[in-house]
Amino acid sequence: MDLDRFADDAPADDAPGDARVCVVATRPDTFERCREGFYPAPRSYDRTRAAFDYVAFYRTAPVSAITHYARVVDRVEQARGEPGPMSEEDWAALIDPFSEERVVVVFEFDEPVPLDSPVENDASGVRGAWYCTVDDLRAAATLSALSTRAERGE
Repeated sequence: MDLDRFADDAPADDAPGDARVCVVATRPDTFERCREGFYPAPRSYDRTRAAFDYVAFYRTAPVSAITHYARVVDRVEQARGEPGPMSEEDWAALIDPFSEERVVVVFEFDEPVPLDSPVENDASGVRGAWYCTVDDLRAAATLSALSTRAERGE
């Protein structure tokens, strides 16, 4: 279980309730990069063009829950082999297993904020991208409850 929400130095959960959020699935390697302030998505994914102010992280392991969200501060397009936020190791770990795309949009954001109550997986997890509000994240106890409020996309 993630204990970030109990840390004295955790960022405050003070985002506006009506702010739009893109919920994405993250494996452990990806979530570690999110802690470092970035999340890449192949440019062909709809989420790279969608309007939202925050990203929320559904962690496939070890908790199988949405545990954090972060305010997006920039979107940077990066091609493989060009300088940017992602190293070759990042490409190998985060993009190569899922896509052959050579251009990504890297979402850069503030330090992830732990949710007071994680949104637990009681269904089949998050696939693609889900869109909701910060208030929806705060109110939902389970993915099933969130899915009734969320829009879905890629």
